[in-house]
Amino acid sequence: MTASTAVDHIDARDLPPRRPFAPGSRMWDETGLVTFSLTAGSAFLLQTMEPTISAVVDEHSTFRTDPTGRALRSIASVMMWVYGGEEGVAEADRLRAMHAPLNTTTPDGVRHTALSSGPWAWVLHTGTFAFTENAEYFSKRPLTAEEKQAYYAEAVQLLRNFSVPPKEIPQDYAAFEKYFEDMVDNRLVATDTARDYLRVIRSVGAPKQLPRALVPVWKAALSPVGRLQHFVTVGTTPDAARRKLGLEWSAADERKLRIIGRVVAHGLPLLPERLRYFPIAYEARRLERDRARLRAVIAHRPV
Repeated sequence: MTASTAVDHIDARDLPPRRPFAPGSRMWDETGLVTFSLTAGSAFLLQTMEPTISAVVDEHSTFRTDPTGRALRSIASVMMWVYGGEEGVAEADRLRAMHAPLNTTTPDGVRHTALSSGPWAWVLHTGTFAFTENAEYFSKRPLTAEEKQAYYAEAVQLLRNFSVPPKEIPQDYAAFEKYFEDMVDNRLVATDTARDYLRVIRSVGAPKQLPRALVPVWKAALSPVGRLQHFVTVGTTPDAARRKLGLEWSAADERKLRIIGRVVAHGLPLLPERLRYFPIAYEARRLERDRARLRAVIAHRPV
């Protein structure tokens, strides 16, 4: 069974128009948190296990040669999707245009195209999974069924902004869960791209512009970060996907991850907002508060 036949999908008439995200949404409040990066790793790992994405990433991505730069560019792009206003919708169009020529043919003669509807949708669907996993481990409580459905409605808006075809959009969160499980069980495979990604994130590569003399200092300072990212990535990846990659995950590992999650969940709110959010998200939220104050002053002006 393939994911395209496993669940009901949204009719084109039910899709919202393409539009920017606005304050008041769950994405606005949480996507920009620095903890986003903790589960972004499992999302990318799941992407590299999809055969078409793996083939295209293997040939065209810089995650091996410039892992830090690629990660920073990816995070900045995601921040634009949510906090960029109209430019966020334009960013989705830019990414589609950028990926349009990224095609490849594997040694078995299969041609893979980056904008194939299923793989293109899978990239964004892994983000939905990563968001709920983030709440499961790094928030004070996991999302309720109602909250998951409300968030999924926002995810559908993002899919719409990226011009994902209706046939690739499950009807609701329950249907998404069936789709996601089917993809992991029946579509994802262990790829060399996925294994390389796990190897790369364990040791955070130095930026290309860093002087060679400082590379050993970088490696020593960032080594704990790499080990943590690798550990969290493995821990927040579905067990079925872990088994395909031959990754071990014990009950003791799970307890350790839960403890790390509690520390993050209770410690993050104590930080100033400037440190809790990535720069684009922080500035967008600050600008919106300034606008709200201006609207309040205008509303109460003498007339």
